[in-house]
Amino acid sequence: MPAPRPLRVAIQMDPIGAINIDADSTFRIAEEAQARGHELFYYTPDRLAFQEGRVTARGWPLWVRRQVGDHFKLGPEAEVDLAGFDVVWLRQDPPFDMGYITTTHLLDRIHPKTLVVNDPFWVRNYPEKLLVLDFPDLTPPTAIARDLDTLRAFRARHGDIILKPLYGNGGAGVFKLTSGDGNLASLWEMFAGISREPLIVQKFLPAVSAGDKRIILVDGEPVGAINRVPAKGETRSNMHVGGRPERIALTARDRQICAAIGPLLREKGQVFVGIDVIGDWLTEINVTSPTGIQELERFDGINVAEKIWLAIERRRGAA
Repeated sequence: MPAPRPLRVAIQMDPIGAINIDADSTFRIAEEAQARGHELFYYTPDRLAFQEGRVTARGWPLWVRRQVGDHFKLGPEAEVDLAGFDVVWLRQDPPFDMGYITTTHLLDRIHPKTLVVNDPFWVRNYPEKLLVLDFPDLTPPTAIARDLDTLRAFRARHGDIILKPLYGNGGAGVFKLTSGDGNLASLWEMFAGISREPLIVQKFLPAVSAGDKRIILVDGEPVGAINRVPAKGETRSNMHVGGRPERIALTARDRQICAAIGPLLREKGQVFVGIDVIGDWLTEINVTSPTGIQELERFDGINVAEKIWLAIERRRGAA
């Protein structure tokens, strides 16, 4: 297979020095890009700017290597016009707050001439816990509300529930409440005191004890899955809070879910997506900064990062 045409690639991410190179998906994406001959430039979201018609970033040329404690090298700091790049990766972690949303508005101004991955317009309009609302037949009973009476009525209908911030991430602020738990009002007061955002509540799925499956889709097609098993005494399965990754195969139901959502993801420029499936039910569609590449590659021997870059190179005409 001929080598791809070299691309100029900018990566907007959180500070690279603190990442775990054995787990971080952005590192793996950068590593594969470098192996394919692409030129890397790195900057943090606070260094993105709009200046008199130009979308700019202050950052550094980047080289990565798989060496713990010495995993990157930076070139001289420079201010660049992002319209001069072939690809910009939108890869900082949530929270999905106004700072995050502002970066999508700025990057909108260079896309699609510069390919922003994932498409920032649809990242902004399809955050993790909202896009699933388009697929009610695939999801557990769900409500989004700030009003306490609405939350109480939902629990009265469905019994045990999961309550979490609508724009949270990494398992932070996720609570399981049984039908008789007296803490719903207290939790509502706590969340209301720190944020004006609604909460999302879903019917609790007991199947989570067997794991919360993360399925990776590339350009709308499933490439594999890992199972994240909650630690003993935990409801949350996120690896950030101690969930244990395990090898697992895709089921017929998983493929049905992917077939239903894949065309929309592909159409809206969501090249790298991670969905969460508990039992037979879709609970989240992660488009902002999905993870799981390295775990899947280790378990299944699939070069997921290569598949992602092949999809990007096709879109850029570099394949």
